Amino acid sequence: MLSLLALASSAVWGTSDFFGGLMAKRLPAVAVVGITQSLAFVLLCVVVLVRLALGHPPEWGSWVGWAMLAGLSGATGLVAFYTALASGTMGVVAPIASMGVLVTVGLGVASGDTPSSWVWVGIAVAVIGIVLASGPEVSGAVSPRPVLLACVAALGFGLALFSLDRGSRDSMLMTLWGMRGTSVVIFAAAAVVLRSVGGAGRTHLVPLAFIGSADLLANVLFATASSRGQVSIASVLGSLYPIATILLARIVLKERLQRIQQIGVVFALAGAAIISL
Repeated sequence: MLSLLALASSAVWGTSDFFGGLMAKRLPAVAVVGITQSLAFVLLCVVVLVRLALGHPPEWGSWVGWAMLAGLSGATGLVAFYTALASGTMGVVAPIASMGVLVTVGLGVASGDTPSSWVWVGIAVAVIGIVLASGPEVSGAVSPRPVLLACVAALGFGLALFSLDRGSRDSMLMTLWGMRGTSVVIFAAAAVVLRSVGGAGRTHLVPLAFIGSADLLANVLFATASSRGQVSIASVLGSLYPIATILLARIVLKERLQRIQQIGVVFALAGAAIISL
């Protein structure tokens, strides 16, 4: 069950990231992240209010600190990631950003996770696949800016996933609510200071709502998976989202993958299979 949930989260994340990257070509990345996070936060507020009406008031606990850390690091990662997707090759930027799994795995092992030897083999194969899928941008064949932004995204994502896992062990719903609430406060303050929402209008609300809902669903799937097992395993499977992004970029944008990138995708899938089995 853990494997299926984590793999599902990677598929939804990859889809959300692809369309988020497309929107970032039309609107500033900060606007895309801020609005999608705000729309998802509204949805979470409705769920929290319904539970409150049913006699299930939220309980304050350790999730508060983890949610704030997840919100800050996740929002930073998304802004960097969408900016990189908008300015670089999607099929290359996404694999680099997914290297944040190393942060999550490292923190997971440091806090007590004990993956089996086969799981370690699967993790190694998957990580090698992610590196190979990064293709030409790792070799410096193109502008280094998308690479640097993707690295910032990787750090933010890795810390956000670990924080989401730890907070969800206390309360998954409230951690997600606090995570989104933290990022919304940050972007709302920025919008007030700049007196702008990045040029977003009513015509953008539907696709932005889709992106925000998909990202929220992926977070729910990942949090459910990691809370039922080891975060180091769930994070590797969840970090296979570049495959969905690469495939969509190939189908929709006609991006061509080099042979080494194709090999990388195969390695990543093989690593996922080893971990799942």
